[in-house]
Amino acid sequence: MAAFRAGFVCLFGRPNVGKSTLLNRLVGEKLAIVSPRPQTTRTRITGIKNGPNWQVVFVDTPGLTEARGPLGRLMARTVRRSVEEVDLVCLLTPADKKPGGIDEDLLKSLAGFRAPVFCCFTKADLVRPKTRLLPLIEACRRQYPFSEVLPISAVDGTNCERLLELITAALPEHPAYFPPDTLTDQPETFFVAEVVREKIFRFTHEEIPYACAVRVEELVERPGDARLYIRASIFVEQVSQRGILIGRGGAMLKMIGSAARRELEAFFGVPVYLELKVEVRRNWRRDERALRELGFMLTS
Repeated sequence: MAAFRAGFVCLFGRPNVGKSTLLNRLVGEKLAIVSPRPQTTRTRITGIKNGPNWQVVFVDTPGLTEARGPLGRLMARTVRRSVEEVDLVCLLTPADKKPGGIDEDLLKSLAGFRAPVFCCFTKADLVRPKTRLLPLIEACRRQYPFSEVLPISAVDGTNCERLLELITAALPEHPAYFPPDTLTDQPETFFVAEVVREKIFRFTHEEIPYACAVRVEELVERPGDARLYIRASIFVEQVSQRGILIGRGGAMLKMIGSAARRELEAFFGVPVYLELKVEVRRNWRRDERALRELGFMLTS
């Protein structure tokens, strides 16, 4: 019988390169919210994939960017710690860019990392003809001693199974870190908050999504009732943002809540009653006490 392999794998790269989409594809469940806007992911998110003789704990991280303000510094620290504490790193960079190699700042972040590093060229489905990938692959091999270089697409699944095979073969021999039916180490309240936040990104514009934080106040099953009751607060920084988020006659908040409720019902497999309210917490992104209260310190 083959030895059991298990380990932690960090999905690492700039904002909007497809880390969350790849996490969802590899795990087979939607765990990370996805948006075409950059810096949607704010905290460390884990997704666990189990095989017959292996277990991979994927760690999705915020996009590496210039740290601005307390929230930005927390996100940057989350990325650094995630890279330091894993058995393998998948550096993600988009394939649909001009040949020029890997961002040097990304490579500097890997200085001193002795475990395997894979280079994954994401969004390969957008590249025509595929021969355009060859200069990219050659350039990145000259820059860094990657263990593997692979063009992938989390959208259509190109090379994703191959990537999973390469990852499991590179992991150390180790017992499973989690029970075989575990999907993530995050609590249910975390995913409720993320689903609500994803709908805010979907339906609002400009600065509004980035100025919002979501905290789940209650998540319960009441005796004799098959429904799941969820009560959550959305925090914004300005009174004007609160008005936009609620909308005329409450229309915007109702649209956000309805879309979130449908996704949560699919996720939990039971009817969901979702109550949302909007509160103003001025400049919470620059307030370390507010960041602590809103749960950002727990995953950073």
